[in-house]
Amino acid sequence: MTPSREQVPGGRYGRSADERADRGLKIVGAVLGAGLLAMITWFGYDYISGQRISAEMIKWDVTADDQVQVHLEVRKDKDVKGYCTLRSRADDGSEVGRRDVRFDAPGSRVDEVVTVRTTARATSAELAGCTADSGPKG
Repeated sequence: MTPSREQVPGGRYGRSADERADRGLKIVGAVLGAGLLAMITWFGYDYISGQRISAEMIKWDVTADDQVQVHLEVRKDKDVKGYCTLRSRADDGSEVGRRDVRFDAPGSRVDEVVTVRTTARATSAELAGCTADSGPKG
């Protein structure tokens, strides 16, 4: 009795269907991966280039029951005008103060201490965000 073979001898009949399918899946995966990477790069670049004004809250201090002082550093393009919104919150998390601060100076860096009036004693301050005035980019 001779043993039966379940596979064909290697190299005699070319690649099997499974090997061809695996190669096709690798190519499709590489193309899709490259497309996803390109899309993420495009969205990231568009987001960063769209940021014409940004700020960082250096520190804040509750100076009285009805006010908070915030030290703000703003970075922007030279001729961009805009504003940043500051909020202060009470111990229970409710908002007790809000102020929009304009930055119209022609410089690219503004360092300013701002007072936010509050309706009750604040326990924190935060930078809600900055917005450039509408106009052409660049």
